[in-house]
Amino acid sequence: MANWKYVAPLAMAVAVAGCSKKAPEDLPPQPVDTSTGSGQQDNAGSGISDEIVPGSQRDFVNFTRGQDTVYFDTDRYNIDSEAAARLQTQVQWLMRYPNKRITIEGHTDERGTRDYNLALGERRANAAKNYLVGLGVQPGRITTVSYGKERPKALGSNEAAWAQNRRAVTVTID
Repeated sequence: MANWKYVAPLAMAVAVAGCSKKAPEDLPPQPVDTSTGSGQQDNAGSGISDEIVPGSQRDFVNFTRGQDTVYFDTDRYNIDSEAAARLQTQVQWLMRYPNKRITIEGHTDERGTRDYNLALGERRANAAKNYLVGLGVQPGRITTVSYGKERPKALGSNEAAWAQNRRAVTVTID
C-alpha cells in the first residue's frame, strides 16, 4: 500500500503550483486620454489628422457643443423647451450640409420590459425626427433606430443614471 499520506499533499502542491499566476513582465500601456475638450487632439506621429473635417461627426459634435443628445422624462417622448433648443442647434448644422444624413438613436432607462423600452425608444427617436422635419430638414435624410435599454450611457440603478439613459442621440452618417 502506497503512502497516501505523502502522495496526497504532494499532488495538492503540484496542482496549486500549476494554478499560480506570474506577474506579467511587460505591463500594457496607460490608457490614452481621449477627451476632446477643445475639439483638438494631440495625434503627433499617429497618422491621424488633428483637423476637424467639415461635415463629419466630429464637426457635428463640435458645432453642437455636445448637444447632439436630447433627454426625456420618465415614460415620456415629448420635446420640451430644452430639447427643442438642442434640436434647433442641430438643424443649423444640418442646413449647412444639405446632403448629410443622420440617424437618431432612441434609448430608455433599464426599467420596463424589453418590448416596452424598444417601443418607447422608437417614439423618442421619432419625436426628435419629427421636430427636425418640422424645422425644414428633409425626412429622407433621417433614419431612426431604437436600442431601448440595451446601450445605456450611464450604469447604475438610480435616478441619476436613468436620467442620462432616457435620450435620443443624433449621429451623422459618413
